[in-house]
Amino acid sequence: MQVDIANALADTASPGIGRDALARLDDQVAAAHDRIEQGIDAREHGYAALALPEDVDLDSIRETTAGFADTGTLLNVGIGGSALGAATITDALASESDVDAYYLDNVDPEWVTELLDDVDLASTTVNVVSRSGTTAETLANFLVVRDAMRDAGVDWTDRTFVTTGEDGPLRRLADRHGLPSLPQPDGVPGRFSALSTVGLAAASVCGLDLDALVAGAAEQRAKLGPSLHSNPGYAYGAMAYALDCRGASVNAMMPYAESLETFAEWFAQLWAESLGKDGLGQTPARALGATDQHSQLQLYRAGPRDKLVTLVRPTERDDHDIPESDAEELAYLEGTGLGELMDAEFEATEASLAAAGRPSVRVELDRVDEHELGALLYSMEAACVLAGELYGVDTFVQPAVEWGKNAARGLLGEGDYDEADAVAAKDELTIE
Repeated sequence: MQVDIANALADTASPGIGRDALARLDDQVAAAHDRIEQGIDAREHGYAALALPEDVDLDSIRETTAGFADTGTLLNVGIGGSALGAATITDALASESDVDAYYLDNVDPEWVTELLDDVDLASTTVNVVSRSGTTAETLANFLVVRDAMRDAGVDWTDRTFVTTGEDGPLRRLADRHGLPSLPQPDGVPGRFSALSTVGLAAASVCGLDLDALVAGAAEQRAKLGPSLHSNPGYAYGAMAYALDCRGASVNAMMPYAESLETFAEWFAQLWAESLGKDGLGQTPARALGATDQHSQLQLYRAGPRDKLVTLVRPTERDDHDIPESDAEELAYLEGTGLGELMDAEFEATEASLAAAGRPSVRVELDRVDEHELGALLYSMEAACVLAGELYGVDTFVQPAVEWGKNAARGLLGEGDYDEADAVAAKDELTIE
């Protein structure tokens, strides 16, 4: 994979980064890299995520999932980082698998009910993912799935494995029922866990190439060094940080591949939860090319100058010819394919932004396969860790998220939480 930052320089864009400022930024990257390497070497909390290409135990993942070779449907029961990394991988590579993967990452009752009614539970494998084993949404959905399996005459203990921490209700449930289980890695926050048991177990059930995923990540790990010019991840993280400091407070992640739509969701969690602290952080927005050229691009090109647009595409993909038409107005499409049209849309969007002086960064993969996807995920994690160092925030905590969890627990009567009292104190001004 590669990153092109030319359209984010002040020569082209406003806000943009001048050449002298880029050199100063590179000095900051060198200092941040030293801290990151120290954290990786010591396997400090959070930094341990960047050591996963060498630390992840693929054999244990394969052994745990080997008993589910007859899977027709995978239900991954988890939320946030316990779902989005795995979903990014299996959604991106769905065409390579015979398994339909679904992610119960919300507690919308109508959606959950419809999904369970639609799948063949007899050939469904359930992976319940929660480090603490206490995540309310995850446990609630699991209880609903378990009940649906019982009603369908399916022994849920034969169709379920868990990915969890060393202790907690989920670990005790697995021990009590003899369920296969995988450990969540120490020191790796959920949103950084795509290349661990949390993300790769689903990939294994779906028959994807775990070695290639990790090899792509390892290739990017080897490129981490004291310069943004040596590594795509550092280049991206440094540019996003610097543009935010200059006014581009919104980062629109816009992949030009339907298979990477979930990647934009994964990126949004990674960027928002990691960097949104102390009044700092760049707001991620999700877009999809070419669909959102017909909607959001209007704002990105002609609205406030507060956005960086990140354009992602594979340079190789299977194409589909566009048939001939009797309409003379469509003659220009003859002899082309949908892929060629998609590339033209990508380049037109990039040029449109540049012509309006709006910053963009181009991220290119050779193709959407296991190797390149592993490289992309690792690079964006490295970018996020670097950006956190440059902002001077604690990238690996999420106190605002924990506040909301405590409020929900209090409202449900799980304990006495001050956060729940704040919910009850809400003012109302209702218009009917």
